[in-house]
Formats: sequence, structure tokens, C-alpha cells
Amino acid sequence: MPSVKVWDLPVRLCHWALAACVLANLAFTESGSDLHELAGYTAVGIVAFRLLWGLIGSRHARFSDFWPTPARLKAHWQQLKHGQTSPHPGHNPFGALMMLALWAVVLGLGISGYLMGTDRFWGDDAVEAIHETLADGLMVLVGLHIAAALLMSYLEKTNLVRAMITGVKKRPD
Repeated sequence: MPSVKVWDLPVRLCHWALAACVLANLAFTESGSDLHELAGYTAVGIVAFRLLWGLIGSRHARFSDFWPTPARLKAHWQQLKHGQTSPHPGHNPFGALMMLALWAVVLGLGISGYLMGTDRFWGDDAVEAIHETLADGLMVLVGLHIAAALLMSYLEKTNLVRAMITGVKKRPD
């Protein structure tokens, strides 16, 4: 099986560190707890770094390599509809869309969490409802992300989880 180096160390560290922050916040869901806030702000920092790395990082880390344009999304959907898969060295268009959605929700959680601690929005039910809705949405997206990674691993006959650990995709000939 040919191997392709895809994800560099910063991409992989961001991925797994962000996953750890999400898991930590599942464990420490009590609003306002120090560990909840630390995990949340760490997650925001990770996303901010990854956004920067998407501009200056290695080839497959850069947005230009995988940005989910309407044409790329449509082409990928057509392939999937017809039972075809074409190799994407990095993220496929739907995977890229999922990344952007996850990052947007994490940033929204960080902003709404921060606002809940300010004098202006302390005790504001609307901001708390936004934060809780975003947290629920994040869990849905994480579930979809995991399911899609497993499905695409099966369809493409490549282990995407291993690739996100090692940085190398092994693809069938």
C-alpha cells in the first residue's frame, strides 16, 4: 500500500488536544468551574492556533489544500452518490466543512462562555441558552465527525484514525 504523509505534528496535536478539551468539558460541565473554563479557553486557543496554521502551515494543513468550495462539495457528493471515492491526500470537502463547523462552534462557546462571566451578561439567560445550545450542537457535530471518519475509512479502505495519529495515510493501490 502506498503511504502519503498528510498531517504534520501541529495538525495532529491540535486535533487530539481539542478532542481532550471537549472530553474534559464533558466531565466538568458545571458552568463556571475552573476546569471547565480552563478547558474551554484552551480549546479556543487551539482553534486560534490551527486557524493561523491553516495560513502558514505545511501543504495539507493549509486551507488552500482543502477549502470546501461549492464545486468541490458538489463533486465529492456526486462521487459518493455513485459509490465512488477519489483519494484526497488531506481532508475531503465534507471533512473540511466539518472542521470549519467544529471550530466555529468552539469559538462560539468560548465567546459565549466569556460573556457569561462579564458584568454586562452575568446571569443573562439568553447568553446561557446560547452557550448550552452550542454545547449540545458540538456534541452532535462530534458524533457526526466520528461516524463520518469511520465510514470514510471503510469506503476509502484507509484508516483515517491511524492517519490522524501517525500523520501518514496508507491507501490501497
